[in-house]
Amino acid sequence: MMKVILALETIFPYFDHRLLQAATCSLKTPMHVQVDNIGFEYPRLPVLNKISFDISRGDFLSILGPNGSGKSTLLRLMARILLPGHGRIVLDGKPLNSYTRKELARLVGYVPQEAHWLFPFTVMEVVLMGRSPYIGRLGFESREDIELCRDIMKRTDIENLAEKPITAISGGERQRVLIARALAQQPSLLLLDEPNAHLDLSHQAGIFEILADYRRGSGVTIVWVSHDLNLAASFSDRVLVLARAHEKGGHVAAIGTPDEVLTNETIKKVFDASVTIDHHPETGKPRIFLDPAFSHSRNQ
Repeated sequence: MMKVILALETIFPYFDHRLLQAATCSLKTPMHVQVDNIGFEYPRLPVLNKISFDISRGDFLSILGPNGSGKSTLLRLMARILLPGHGRIVLDGKPLNSYTRKELARLVGYVPQEAHWLFPFTVMEVVLMGRSPYIGRLGFESREDIELCRDIMKRTDIENLAEKPITAISGGERQRVLIARALAQQPSLLLLDEPNAHLDLSHQAGIFEILADYRRGSGVTIVWVSHDLNLAASFSDRVLVLARAHEKGGHVAAIGTPDEVLTNETIKKVFDASVTIDHHPETGKPRIFLDPAFSHSRNQ
């Protein structure tokens, strides 16, 4: 029986809005990522099988797929929260498992779908946690760290929550706090697990504007997991679709540009859904609509 291996001592964060001038100066080079024949399973439950793909520097990659296809697990493997049963992940030519925790904390930001808090840290304290990989031996944030975090909080619309306990705010507000904490890390690779979860429509749009502006300002490599095909089509350079096979685990069904991947054939095969696809008149990006006849037949 294969044991589930957890990579302990993991402290990773999220993403931000229009890149702050102060943050830009210390950002690193965007990261090249290679995922080579990755496999993972929980006891008697295969999750991922022979996953391989590359992500170019500065790419925005969306990972899509039905429930149970291993999307979130794949992201956790890339963040080294979990360790693969076989295969390897390489960041900038160096195996992921050869980085120290401190090196990874300076290079990789990870935003989970949700986080559970046992202690009532203030929002400001949580965002400042993103600066921990840069804090010296004395263990105190500098004035520059505090100013950077305040700027990030302003841009993620949580400045008014600074003194509130993280345990006393809404799910959508906590999600924006996690994004702000990740931005405070100033990562080269940003991993986001459904960053629009719990967010209202206005803040969903705002977060993706922040991601787009951040990437333009820094060239950071972004990988996010989503169920929203239209958001993926709008913001991604490339799309990776995982298909589910219970006896073997999720596998790569398609990878390419949104136009190459988000087709009627692929969506029908992977999601078992009938859709209509057209293109936005201004952006030219694909738009996916569920076929009303298909929706009606599923409800009967």
